[in-house]
Amino acid sequence: MAMAGLYRRVLPSPPAIDFASNEGKQLFLEAIQNGTMEGFFKLISYFQTQSEPAYCGLASLSMVLNALAIDPGRKWKGPWRWFDESMLDCCEPLEKVKAKGISFGKVVCLAHCAGAKVEAFRSNLSTIDDFRKHVMACTTSDDCHLISSYHRGLFKQTGSGHFSPIGGYHAEKDMALILDVARFKYPPHWVPVPLLWEAMNTIDEATGLHRGFMLVSKLHRAPALLYTLSCKHESWVSISKHLMDDLPVLLSSENVKDIKDVLTTLLSNLPPNFAEFIKWIAEVRRQEENGQKLSEEEKGRLAIKEEVLKQVQGTPLYKHVTSLLVSEDSVCQLKAETESSLTNVAASICCQGADIFAGRSGLSDRFCCRQTCVRCYRATGDNPATVVSGTVVNGNGEQGVDVLVPTSQAKTSCCSSGQNGCSPMHPGSNDVLTALLLALPPQTWSHIKDMKVLQEIENLVSAENLPPLLQEEILHLRGQFLLLKRCKDNKVW
Repeated sequence: MAMAGLYRRVLPSPPAIDFASNEGKQLFLEAIQNGTMEGFFKLISYFQTQSEPAYCGLASLSMVLNALAIDPGRKWKGPWRWFDESMLDCCEPLEKVKAKGISFGKVVCLAHCAGAKVEAFRSNLSTIDDFRKHVMACTTSDDCHLISSYHRGLFKQTGSGHFSPIGGYHAEKDMALILDVARFKYPPHWVPVPLLWEAMNTIDEATGLHRGFMLVSKLHRAPALLYTLSCKHESWVSISKHLMDDLPVLLSSENVKDIKDVLTTLLSNLPPNFAEFIKWIAEVRRQEENGQKLSEEEKGRLAIKEEVLKQVQGTPLYKHVTSLLVSEDSVCQLKAETESSLTNVAASICCQGADIFAGRSGLSDRFCCRQTCVRCYRATGDNPATVVSGTVVNGNGEQGVDVLVPTSQAKTSCCSSGQNGCSPMHPGSNDVLTALLLALPPQTWSHIKDMKVLQEIENLVSAENLPPLLQEEILHLRGQFLLLKRCKDNKVW
């Protein structure tokens, strides 16, 4: 009787050498002796098999992020914070990745959003000698890992585009060890570096761009604490183009004569869906994990977020933004889409959180929120913490979810929704717009013709004038802007 499906593939050898073969073992021992297997041990400790046929990029990245001991800052299952493929959805919906795979540029975006330092190289903008140097650097260290994007056909393997980490290098034989995340198909194997370069120096038919490789390492500072830029919504290209290309032209108008004119020009011309571009980060947990108590770690993370929020609201730019939103009804009404009631925001987050906890992220039959309520707990000292509790349901049952919300006592603008309970404010239009303005590339303002106004706005948005914690936040957002610009200009995408 014929059996359905496929059970593995025979690894074509040559050109590849099975890692577990006698020759593969010998290469491994010699590479260890030469010091070019240092990254292997961290990677092999977190080696995983991609959970979907098209999840090779997600599996490679989650494996590398865990090997680098990068804290995702949110829970995976139970009390554990851990990178899993289902959590890597900030740049592309999981359902889309499941159906069509993921591009090189989107994996770069995901690595950056996850809090890693990432350097990306397309094959047409690099050389085999540069690639070999980077392979050598990463395999002689355990704090940097290399993910390769290549075409399987050059190795006589079935399939097409694929991602996998490089686990080691044999300098004398000039061979790299591919830790293939499609372990249901092929085992880890050694390949000649010139052939691997040739496999990377191919064009991805989905994007029309060359494949390549990326170096992923750990940042020496925390990633975004409260705000992040997102390219998940399809409008991100037009929004980023407007902010980085069109806005400087608008600011060159002779009518821009003071700070109010600058802000009015910017806020009045924001494109639709811009609220999808910059997000504030909420922490989600199951209700049953800690009852009504906050753990010390949760208190600490929430306190840091609230300090960032406080520092944003303490900037002179925030006062200008708030004043404009209060005084200009047309601007305020236009920006109302950035603001929603805390319970409505939480209802959406609760549903997403329940999806993740159920291992169903990205599926069409999502949870729906049945009810939410705002509770107030003690976080640190006399400072209260706002926790929104939601009960979400689908056809198979229900899940209680808590959303930990950073809050402050700042006065709300006409666009902000006041809340009943211990605190009237969560990150809203004033805060998000201020963070967005601070994060814009410094050259955004260079087209302002009035030198006095130019100097004033440059002082308002200067990162050097910000408190250290907020400065790190803004510099991280500016780094995201730079990455998105490179993506938009097809330098990474």
